[in-house]
Amino acid sequence: MPKATGIVRRIDDLGRIVIPKEIRRTLHIRETDPMEIFTDTEGQIILKKYSPIGDISAFAGKYADSLAEATGMTVCITDREQVIAAAGEHKKNLMGKPVTRELNQAMENRSGVVASDDEDGFVKVTMDSRFKQEAMHPIICQGDVLGTVLMMSIDMKPHFTDNEKKMVKTAANFLGRHMEA
Repeated sequence: MPKATGIVRRIDDLGRIVIPKEIRRTLHIRETDPMEIFTDTEGQIILKKYSPIGDISAFAGKYADSLAEATGMTVCITDREQVIAAAGEHKKNLMGKPVTRELNQAMENRSGVVASDDEDGFVKVTMDSRFKQEAMHPIICQGDVLGTVLMMSIDMKPHFTDNEKKMVKTAANFLGRHMEA
């Protein structure tokens, strides 16, 4: 196993440590991202990007199951880093996979999309996804984009409409409000 490169930083008088820009860039950590701090059994301090939506992954999984069962489509729910819940025929190909940079950019636009792979607005969920059409809407909680809800199909029939967009928007809004409570 290759050894990770380390950088030495001193703790200031307020107990702060600066995470170097190179590491933040590599791990996609932005200025306002919450970080989880914990220790392991060997006394190491571990910093990890905190995903509030990850806290409700079991609940999100049940919601994805219900939506997939009602529509017959593949449904996934992501945080900003990976797929945290998936349901439908292609669930195994999605669970735990990292999301694409393009999907993160689409989330930042804060609007829903219904698109085919040959249209503007279509983004791959994961690097190896084979879906041909999708309906997507970001999950927003207290003004922050936390993830997204997607409904996808590997073929073009039936063609997605505003109904699918409304379903994923409703799911995303519900999950966002659920997290505010």
